[in-house]
Amino acid sequence: MSPAASGRDPPSRSSSAIVADRPSGYHDLKIDACLLADKSVPTGAVLLSCPFTVGNHRWRIQIYLNGNTPEAAGYVSVYLLLDEDVAKPVTAQMQFSVMVERRALFFLKWKKQVVSMKKEVITLASQHSIGYLKFAKRETLLNKQRKGKPLTIRCSIVVHNASRAVEAAEKSPKADASAPGVSPASNLSAQLGHLLSTGRGADVEFKVGSETFAAHRAVLAARSPVFAAELFSAMREGDAAGVVVRVEDMEPRVFQALLRFAYTDSLPLETTAKRKEEGAMCQHLLVAADRYGMERLKLVCEDKLCRHIDVGTAAIILTLAEQHGCSRLKKACLDFVCAPGNLKAVVASDGFEHLSTSCPSITKDLIAMLAS
Repeated sequence: MSPAASGRDPPSRSSSAIVADRPSGYHDLKIDACLLADKSVPTGAVLLSCPFTVGNHRWRIQIYLNGNTPEAAGYVSVYLLLDEDVAKPVTAQMQFSVMVERRALFFLKWKKQVVSMKKEVITLASQHSIGYLKFAKRETLLNKQRKGKPLTIRCSIVVHNASRAVEAAEKSPKADASAPGVSPASNLSAQLGHLLSTGRGADVEFKVGSETFAAHRAVLAARSPVFAAELFSAMREGDAAGVVVRVEDMEPRVFQALLRFAYTDSLPLETTAKRKEEGAMCQHLLVAADRYGMERLKLVCEDKLCRHIDVGTAAIILTLAEQHGCSRLKKACLDFVCAPGNLKAVVASDGFEHLSTSCPSITKDLIAMLAS
């Protein structure tokens, strides 16, 4: 008697298998020409890329433009950092490539075959990095680099010790075409960043000081209500194919970082060697973000500035927080100022006079606290 005739459903059948997975990806890190040519960069000064994900792991590129150690002075040192805590070490293959205008100059490759999980192998543990002390001479890269064009360092990664469960194929039933597949990680930000870097299809130019930046109105209008109003108003009033906008009261490097964030939703290089310069850049970017109504960038800068509050900067950052409506940043400044031993030093700092002029009500409260 058939299952249908007996009134019973046929038994369900399924199977799965654990298969080796080799997730791969790459990250492009662009270095401004002026940074590479700067002879004042000290040995041991590290630059970090924005974090990126390959194989469900978080990575960063570490780069030393004048070498990681005294013996590597005059060289560029590059490393791949596993920027997370992991239960067991990650084994990976990596490749660094240096490119100028899409043309590879050369590449270096590191690869270690895993013989046994218990044998000594080259692996990456939590917060561990590996790379090349003398990756390339700075002079070599400068000679190959086109004038004014950024240098691109690409890090390609293949993660080895990964696995995933998949459905085993059955011979008789046909595969369900409607079954959901696994989508690759989005690289939209990298693609938009490349669009900005190349200027391909740009339909607006920004004049900032002595520099000019090409951009795309549709992208900026989607990211900023101020850009939307300004750029589409310019379209109505003039030539839609040749809009030129002059930006006043902003440094070119700040506007460049603003554009980069608008396209990629991330900030450019972070530096651990020049904390003061990073803090100053975040202050300028916060003002720019507020000016163009870019709330996410404003929050990112606010978060970074919370980590830059000290005796010398507290009054200046507090002024910014008050003027631009950053309540969390303001609270962080006040908490620091009110800590034992900090108030008197902040009042004596250079930035307190600016705070007194710009935000007299806060100054009065602080002086009253000091008197008490």
